[in-house]
Amino acid sequence: MKRKYMMLSMMISGPKQLGNDIDVYLSPLIEDLKLMWDQSVEVFDEFANETFKLHAMLFCTINNFLAYGNLLGYSVKGHKACPICEEDIVSQQLKHGNKTIYLRHQRFLRSHHPYQMLKKAFNGHQETNGPPTPLTGVEVYEKVNNIDHTFGK
Repeated sequence: MKRKYMMLSMMISGPKQLGNDIDVYLSPLIEDLKLMWDQSVEVFDEFANETFKLHAMLFCTINNFLAYGNLLGYSVKGHKACPICEEDIVSQQLKHGNKTIYLRHQRFLRSHHPYQMLKKAFNGHQETNGPPTPLTGVEVYEKVNNIDHTFGK
């Protein structure tokens, strides 16, 4: 019988977030996950009163935008901060403040959604274009292949 178990781990940043040192924090977790995926680990199931081989993997992460940037090493600040839109992003600096805002979100709605044609609720323009085309695996690899990483501690 196959058993499925889930582990929920959380990392909540405080006043000093890890930033580029996230690799130091996550390194033991990655090593353990690799071990449990490749070789499995004998685990005792108390309820069934038997042992079984456990394989583990990281299924997904749920995080806010700043944590997303830390985990992926992606800049989530400035005028080109959206990892989905990248070069196709439209941003604007607010006049009375030091905030950057991002426009054209209604293009991610389904076609003919009533909000796509609303001018007043957005930036005074109708959105007729669809979302950007997702990158293929080869395109992603070409973008990250020559990145110079400076790991944390």
